[in-house]
Order: sequence, then C-alpha cells, then structure tokens
Amino acid sequence: MFVRRVAGALPPARRLFSRNNSHDLSSSIAELNKEMESIFGEPPPTNLASSGNNQFMVQDSQSPSPKTKEIEVGFTHIGSKGEAQMVDISVKEISKRVAVASCKVILGKKVFDLVLANQLAKGDVLAVAKIAGISGAKQTSSLIPLCHNIHLTNVRVDLTLNPIDFSVEIEGEVATTGKTGVEMEAMTAVTVAGLTVYDMCKAASRYIQITDVRLEHKTGGKSGEWSRDK
Repeated sequence: MFVRRVAGALPPARRLFSRNNSHDLSSSIAELNKEMESIFGEPPPTNLASSGNNQFMVQDSQSPSPKTKEIEVGFTHIGSKGEAQMVDISVKEISKRVAVASCKVILGKKVFDLVLANQLAKGDVLAVAKIAGISGAKQTSSLIPLCHNIHLTNVRVDLTLNPIDFSVEIEGEVATTGKTGVEMEAMTAVTVAGLTVYDMCKAASRYIQITDVRLEHKTGGKSGEWSRDK
C-alpha cells in the first residue's frame, strides 16, 4: 500500500520540477512537501528536505579553520590534534646559542635607600638575587613543562640600582652549545632574580612592582640573530 501511494505521488512531483527550469528550488521543495502531506497526512522529515544544505555544512566543517591552520604553522608545542607536546629537536643542528633578557623591579624611594645602604633585615639584596637568578636559569626545564633540559655553558645575571626611578634593573644572559635556544632560561633567570628582590624587600613595602620581563637579544639556531631594537 505504501509503495502505491508513493508511486501515485511521483508524477505530480516530476511535473513540478519540469514545469519551469528557472523555478526556485526551495519553492519547488515546499510545494512537494505540501503534496506529500496531502497524501500521507504528515509532512516529510525535515532532515530530508534540508539534506542539500546539510551536505554543504558538512563540507564546510571539514575544511580547516584559520585557527587550526595557525596552530599547525605557528605553534610548535601544539600537536596536530591540539594537544600539548614537547618539540622533537633530534633533527636540529648543534650551534652556539645565546639569549639576553631583562626586567625591572620598581622599589620606591624608601626601599631603594634601604637596599642602597644594605640595611634590610634579610641581608644583601642584590647578591642574593644574583645567585637566585643563576639557579633559576638552571632549573627552567623543571619549572616550564615543555622546555628541554639544556646543558648551559654560561649564566650571567647583573643587577643595577637606578636612582632615577628608584628601581633595580636586571639583565640575564644564558649560553649553550646545542640543538635548541635558551630564551626561556634567560627570562627565567631575570624573573627569579626579580622575585627574590621582592622577597627580600617585601617587609619594607608591599608596593614593589616587577615589570617589563622580556627577551632583548638572541643568536644561533635556524632563525639566526634577533634583537628587540632592530
């Protein structure tokens, strides 16, 4: 019985599409739905009527989004499925790599004068922060999950008192001969040094600020030399 009813419905539908080649497809589908509703007593399932649109939607969803493309091209620590990964550096060439980073600790006049006179209860602020920065550089792979454990050939951390803005200016330089750069080690060095300055001085003031942690210069590797001022 069902087959006969469908067979009876097909001729009008065929005439409906052949009546006018320029007839709008959506209007034709709507008229066909009305004919089927008059025959079967209910409209056809909506997923059938919109199957053409769904097909285009599926195709669009399969094409890579701009964000996905950016991940694939720009972020080496993210895998093809968006998961975090450590970069495989086994195929990279060994070269000498150096990175320089800096930051600033704004003390305020009161704390600045105490540091300058070495009158803080915890002792010599700049000396302790220098050692802390060097130790921090060597612990970078333990602090930053996806960093490689790099053999460092040199770590330098310098702290200078600036009376103009009552701050401590910190510069760190890290070197290695290996397959990956030491930018993170340099920035970790100055950050840990800055945090140590804060810890040594926080009893005298809670308004101390650590600012402008940034990479200044790097050399070595495939990308070569880079400087912030160029």
